[in-house]
Amino acid sequence: MKFLYIICFLFSFHAFSQDEILAKEYFKNGAFEKAQILYKKIHEKNPAHYVFLIQLVKTHQQLEQLEEAQELLENSILKNPALLVELGYNYQLKNDIENANTYYNKAIESVDIDVSAAYYVARAFEEHSLLDQAIITYKKAMLLKPEYNFNVQLARIYGEQGNVEKMFYSYVNFIQSNENYVNTIKRAFSEFISEDKNNPNNIILKKILLKKIQETPDLLFNNLLSWLFLQQKEYYKAFTQEKAIFKRNPESLNRIENVATIAANENQDAIAIEIFEYIVKIAQDPEITLKAENNILQIETKNAAPKDYADLNKKYTTLLETYGKHPGTIDLQVAYAHFLAFNLKDTEQATTFLKESLKLRLTTYQASKVKLELADILVFQEKFNEALIYYTQIQRSLKNSTISQEARFKVAKTSYYKGDFKWAESQLKILKSSTSQLIANDALDLKLLISDNKYEDSTQAALKLYAKADLLAFQNRTQEAISILDKIMEAHKTETIIDQALYKQAQLFESKKQYQKAADNYQQIIKDYKEEILADDALFYLAKLYNDHLAQPEKAKELYEEIIFNYQDSIYFIEARKNYRMLRGDAIN
Repeated sequence: MKFLYIICFLFSFHAFSQDEILAKEYFKNGAFEKAQILYKKIHEKNPAHYVFLIQLVKTHQQLEQLEEAQELLENSILKNPALLVELGYNYQLKNDIENANTYYNKAIESVDIDVSAAYYVARAFEEHSLLDQAIITYKKAMLLKPEYNFNVQLARIYGEQGNVEKMFYSYVNFIQSNENYVNTIKRAFSEFISEDKNNPNNIILKKILLKKIQETPDLLFNNLLSWLFLQQKEYYKAFTQEKAIFKRNPESLNRIENVATIAANENQDAIAIEIFEYIVKIAQDPEITLKAENNILQIETKNAAPKDYADLNKKYTTLLETYGKHPGTIDLQVAYAHFLAFNLKDTEQATTFLKESLKLRLTTYQASKVKLELADILVFQEKFNEALIYYTQIQRSLKNSTISQEARFKVAKTSYYKGDFKWAESQLKILKSSTSQLIANDALDLKLLISDNKYEDSTQAALKLYAKADLLAFQNRTQEAISILDKIMEAHKTETIIDQALYKQAQLFESKKQYQKAADNYQQIIKDYKEEILADDALFYLAKLYNDHLAQPEKAKELYEEIIFNYQDSIYFIEARKNYRMLRGDAIN
């Protein structure tokens, strides 16, 4: 008997669920009469269910059966004060504004009797875009019961109304007692601010945070202000805030280190070095000090001219003498080997140095980092087969890891340098689905280069020359790479590889700070190859050149606009739109 009851219950529940799904679908598609029949049936079985009552009321309202809707609401057995809002709205649909306001006021007054109903009353107001009444309801509830925090709801409403200042205040007030949501609120702020420190919204948020810092010693607001400065790329100001946080809470230097790393990635090298030097000065942990000193060296190496190499070599060796050659300094060892090979061109010393590093008691991951650099240096020496051995060892020892996928990509790249395009392509097909988006993108780009050009000429002469230029660029033989690309453009004018050669050469010109030559190449791609795959790349990077180096922001704006209107599927679309709006002086909202 009990089993039969359970079966009947499950069957009726399933039928009920089906009715609800079907009713929703009818309502969504505008079939209000059909939806009404089902909602009546559901409501009769569940007269105490608020949602089904309201859905039934909505069907009457959509069918302009306002008297029936009113009767339903007035005769409901529910005691939910939100029904007062629904009654008021029904009167509003009748254009009886006086009675509508009477019921709206009654709904707000109900909060005085039962403050716990405030959320449902306010949500009912929001459902009907009665935002001012919703604000009054939420505020009244917080006044009556201060432990209630409806600031997020208020912030959302203020955002809909375009009242950015009140929205920011509400979010800030919310996280003052809910710090766990700080990252959520930062994401909300991101929708309204931009990189432009003069954007009115940025200025409003900055003023609010500075005022909060003056009013309360809570470091939360220094944290938020530091975050705002980072969005505006004002790294020194972010550093100032992080120093203030660290002085009062000296537990970790991670946040200061993060600012330095971001600044370095954005090529703000002077600021990055200053922050890393501060870390070196105050850090108590030798591991943190070493990491900061190594980062300083990497920035100096990146910007060094050959005349600086002897001094840099001394700095590397001094650091290694100070900290020793052991597993804890493996990043410094790898960096020094890279400097020896790619800057000093002393590949023999570099490979010997790394082979000695491999004799240390390294973890599998540390050994893989050493082998990856060692293989890169062997490629630099054009010892391709030996390099492939090390790349393959990494793949086998750390399967499916990012470093393993990087090694697989380098296997493909090495095969490509050798002219073994078929094997390279087979490896690149696997990497198209790499978990690392950067590796997947690089793999796809190289695969397209090979597949687009391997059949045009049975000897693959142009593709082999391009691979040679690519290898020369990898070896830091930039001018030789540029000359090879010139040969391709002279000898293979009718082949599809020309736009690739122009693009690669433009990037090399940029690395040599020959910005006008780079711009000329990008312009040629846009003019002659506007239907090809690199057209949006050329538009985007030419726009950046105009804005960042050639002092022609109006031309940059025109190019970003072209991406926005003609290349909506481009990976540069979002960045182009953001940059265009900044150049136009928009307030991001």
